[in-house]
Amino acid sequence: MQFARTPVAAPEGDAPTRARVARTILENGPSTAADLARRLDLTPAAVRRHLDHLVEEGTVEAGEQRVYGTRGRGRPARVFRLTESGRDGFESQYDALAVDALRYLAEAHGEEAVVAFARRRVAFIETDFAEVTEAQPDLSPAQALAEVLTRGGYAAGVRDIPIGEQLCQQHCPVAHVAHEFPQLCEAETEAIGKVLGHHVQRLATIAHGDGVCTTCIPHTPNQHTAPAAPASGTAHETPEK
Repeated sequence: MQFARTPVAAPEGDAPTRARVARTILENGPSTAADLARRLDLTPAAVRRHLDHLVEEGTVEAGEQRVYGTRGRGRPARVFRLTESGRDGFESQYDALAVDALRYLAEAHGEEAVVAFARRRVAFIETDFAEVTEAQPDLSPAQALAEVLTRGGYAAGVRDIPIGEQLCQQHCPVAHVAHEFPQLCEAETEAIGKVLGHHVQRLATIAHGDGVCTTCIPHTPNQHTAPAAPASGTAHETPEK
């Protein structure tokens, strides 16, 4: 009698091998399990186990192998390719290109040109914020902002803290470029403060080695201030005898 197997989490020690599998797909394009097994000197069964995990976490997706000419008997082999999020997990050569472009911009046109570029890059925050708040009026301003940033690839969320709220961005799509050009982070913080309508404080950034980009959004003064006393001379003032 056979019993159904209970799925178990992949061992942590498998992570380096899974990374090699994903890297091989990145470097060689869509691949079958047999292709990967040959390139990595692993058994096809071991490769399929790693591929199952990569598919489950969203790093890789599977599809049918395209066949040119007459197809033989049997099911076509599955090919595995990186998803968009899986590709984002690798340092792209575009980072180096972006750094070179910004260096040239700074040398040819000055730091003001880099600042102008940075502000233009995050202009979507203000535009999309208006769209999200109109479409989802039940969201708080900070939650709407997190939704905007998540759409932009920042994987953002909000949590309450004693003095207000904290915006947490788990990913930064320009972290490697912002390490040399902090104007990108500064423009982002400026845009966040602008759409919320008050000062915010950037506490940490991935670009400078922190695990998460965090921004403190303090309560505005009128959120916890007791109502002011009636001004003198109003109808509520008790006349002197």
